Amino acid sequence: MREQFRVVVTGVGLVSPVGIGTEESWVALQRGDSGIDRISLFDAEKYSCQFAGEVKGFAPENFVDRKDVKKMGRFIQFAMAAAQFAMEQSRLDMSAEDAERVGVYVGSGIGAFEVIEREHTKLESSGPDRISPFFITATIANLAAGQISIRYGATGPNITCATACTTGAHGVGEAFRIIQRGDADAMICGGSEAAVTPLSVGGFSAMRALSTRNDDPARASRPWDRGRDGFVVGEGAGILVLEEREHALKRGATILAEIVGYAANSDAFHTNAPPEDGRGVRRVMQLALKDAGLEPSAIQYLNAHATSTPLGDRAEASAIGETFGDHAKDLLVSSTKSMTGHLLGGAGSLEAGITVLALRDQIAPPTTNIEDLDEVCQFGLVRDRAISAPMEYAMSNSFGFGGTNASLIFRVHHPDV
Repeated sequence: MREQFRVVVTGVGLVSPVGIGTEESWVALQRGDSGIDRISLFDAEKYSCQFAGEVKGFAPENFVDRKDVKKMGRFIQFAMAAAQFAMEQSRLDMSAEDAERVGVYVGSGIGAFEVIEREHTKLESSGPDRISPFFITATIANLAAGQISIRYGATGPNITCATACTTGAHGVGEAFRIIQRGDADAMICGGSEAAVTPLSVGGFSAMRALSTRNDDPARASRPWDRGRDGFVVGEGAGILVLEEREHALKRGATILAEIVGYAANSDAFHTNAPPEDGRGVRRVMQLALKDAGLEPSAIQYLNAHATSTPLGDRAEASAIGETFGDHAKDLLVSSTKSMTGHLLGGAGSLEAGITVLALRDQIAPPTTNIEDLDEVCQFGLVRDRAISAPMEYAMSNSFGFGGTNASLIFRVHHPDV
């Protein structure tokens, strides 16, 4: 049987609606700051949903050579920035690494929606000769991973997944597996999304998936509140640097957490709605616990997928209750989407990064905007303000259209264990 290697996190890079940078985002989340406001990226006056979680003040030239900005869709730019933050924190020196042992696994649920819309407008108004020569490489989902690989000279596995809102979590989980089985020493992994565009917001609005609380955008994302009326589109990226534990220790890296469990499955039920009993969600959490060799009572904190949709929130809450049983009342649970909105393909890795930071600092971030709690929430919901508490193990959940699910488990790293 092939040896399984231990995997640790040495870098977290976050670009989010509450901050450009890991610590900036993390401090804002602890404060309960909202990154949700009226849309400024386009005129949304005619839309039923007129607000989103935008990354405000983002200047791509701070992270990408000015001449290369036009070659990258916004989701690629976010990924490059988050990767820079993660690599700076990890201090992974590629000049000292075997480049063939360092890989990239970064995905996007949609890709560069804004580039597709812009270039299609050119096609319709001016003909095919006006389409940018950078259109394809600025748009396709795997170019976030490709550009990161090129920047850092990482010639190991270079892979992209596009699993809707589970993309970021799958990126982290599958990168974990690559290192665990010995196929790489380090992986730069996660997801990125930039879907605050006319067609994207219009499409989700047509599905009636978005909140229409236009009079109070900052309080529109309200997971598990009885008055929730849909999710809020967010944008940004979460990128993690994972390493084989002995590799990280040998180079003297600061280890933020250890990843000890991962599972992925499918509801096989509906394209955009979970079964009411949350059976797929329940099963993926159980599988992650089995992978980690843990009982449910070992988990102290859970960063939930909870997007602020009536069906999704109830299904996950039901699954948490059934999975954790009597321990659920002692389980600290939060949905940071109440502040960031839903980053779609970037959500799972953003929230995985937040979960790692929660373990690092022993702080559970809050769920904001809850005024009338849904009775299905029979667990220790962190409301309004962050809570300092001892935490050894933490879980992060992500689910997506098509019924795709993922669950990740992290633990505090102990050098002598």
